[in-house]
Amino acid sequence: MPLNFVLFLGALLFCAGLYTVITKKNTIMVLVGVELMLNAANVNLVAFSRFDAVGIQGQVFALFVITVAAAEAAIGLALVVKVYQHFQTANIDEINELKG
Repeated sequence: MPLNFVLFLGALLFCAGLYTVITKKNTIMVLVGVELMLNAANVNLVAFSRFDAVGIQGQVFALFVITVAAAEAAIGLALVVKVYQHFQTANIDEINELKG
């Protein structure tokens, strides 16, 4: 598989994630968009690492990114649950108070 195809796929995933983050009002969908952008970065890391004949640095770095993304998703979802319990909504526009 040529490198250009894989990089185009990564760019497409990143653009889809960015579009989701910018346009969606639901906090869960914003987290999904961030995860899409992180996965696009992982696709690019693995694609560039495939063409490095010596090492596997791209795959190792992608594993670290996956680990950090899993922790980010867990913490983000916990925050969304607590915000939903307090405000009774997951809409970003309706959450405008910082004090409770």
